[in-house]
Amino acid sequence: MKKNSNLFALILLGSLFLLSGCNQGQKKEEAEASVKKNIYLQLYSLRDDIKADYAATIAKVAEIGYTGVEAAGYNDGQFYGMAPADFKKSIEDAGLEVLSSHAGRPLAENTKDTNWDEVWKWWDTAIQAHKDAGMKYLVVAWIPTPKTLVDLKAYCDYFNQVGEKCNAAGIRFGYHNHNFEFTEIEGEVMYDYMLKNTDPAKVFFQMDVYWVGEGGKDPVEYFNNYPGRFEVLHIKDETELGKSGKVNFENIFNNVDKSGAKYMVVEVERYTGTPVEGVKESYDYLANAAFVKDSYK
Repeated sequence: MKKNSNLFALILLGSLFLLSGCNQGQKKEEAEASVKKNIYLQLYSLRDDIKADYAATIAKVAEIGYTGVEAAGYNDGQFYGMAPADFKKSIEDAGLEVLSSHAGRPLAENTKDTNWDEVWKWWDTAIQAHKDAGMKYLVVAWIPTPKTLVDLKAYCDYFNQVGEKCNAAGIRFGYHNHNFEFTEIEGEVMYDYMLKNTDPAKVFFQMDVYWVGEGGKDPVEYFNNYPGRFEVLHIKDETELGKSGKVNFENIFNNVDKSGAKYMVVEVERYTGTPVEGVKESYDYLANAAFVKDSYK
């Protein structure tokens, strides 16, 4: 009888162990499913890897879990040396979405000397290429620092015109900041002046939250002062996300509804390890953060 009791106990223990293992596996699958979020990557983050092996790098971006990409390799109607349709296919074949691209053409140093025929010819080619690549957004990532408000106003007028052209092609046009936009020109903070002198229907702002802080400003303050102007956010830190302690990501995401942001784009410019490790670590930081929603669309 004792022998049978021991055998029964072993069978019961084994059954409980198997059931526990199944539950653990189920919980693990649920946890993995819950952290899949709509997070995009600015491909400048992997610039050297892309030069070495474009296809393998794009495949790695998808493997990490990113939803899609923002390009940083536009030139003369091509993306990373590919025709727009071929670039689009290369991204979609990897299971990713083409979201946006950085591109732009500055005005002449003296804005009054700008050759507008050349400028608009450049933009017609660029806009068509972005449309053919399936882009939702076309973003200017930098301009030379204007010396006067007259020059800054010329850029605002210029962007309004570019935005009108992009709207006609079904693309939204935006501007991405660094930290120099938070200096003053003739008593006006450059970034605020640009926000006030561009048409929200034609120009959105792709706020880079790290550079706002480096400019001595608070991203949330801008969300409150200019609600709805920031359709795409660049989520960036000094190195990998969350490492520097300089950026209050929780406060940013808890107030992000005021910004008008629909998409979150990770950019990692500097690393503590390899670039691929950096973009994975940054993805995981957002994917596992309770304050980051699954989607902002």
